[in-house]
Amino acid sequence: MSDEFGLTTLGQISMNAKDLERATAFYRDTLRVPFLFAAPSLSFFDLGGVRMMLSPAEKPEFDHPGSVLYFRVPDLREAYTTLGSRGVTFEDEPHMIADMGSYELWMVFFRDSEANLLALMSEVAK
Repeated sequence: MSDEFGLTTLGQISMNAKDLERATAFYRDTLRVPFLFAAPSLSFFDLGGVRMMLSPAEKPEFDHPGSVLYFRVPDLREAYTTLGSRGVTFEDEPHMIADMGSYELWMVFFRDSEANLLALMSEVAK
């Protein structure tokens, strides 16, 4: 990656859900957002090609209204290195989140200048 690299595409948005069943029913049945799939403690929807994940907050500090923006990148390791060279401090290392059958879902998390949690995500073909 070079100086031309920039983040331009959202891949996923995470929304807190205190009651996952209630929230899933609201988005699926009330708003009629296309439901994609469910995993333990997670529900996924399609927002015009941007995936929305509903889940309970993982830590008390995340238990508030809001979203985590997941930026889709073609090469997670390269984006991680490029942004790190620009002073981005990451919460963790790039890691596989799930084996989705035909591809692996990889992510790494970081915070913006206001301490909002953001992520890079990449779907790696097997």
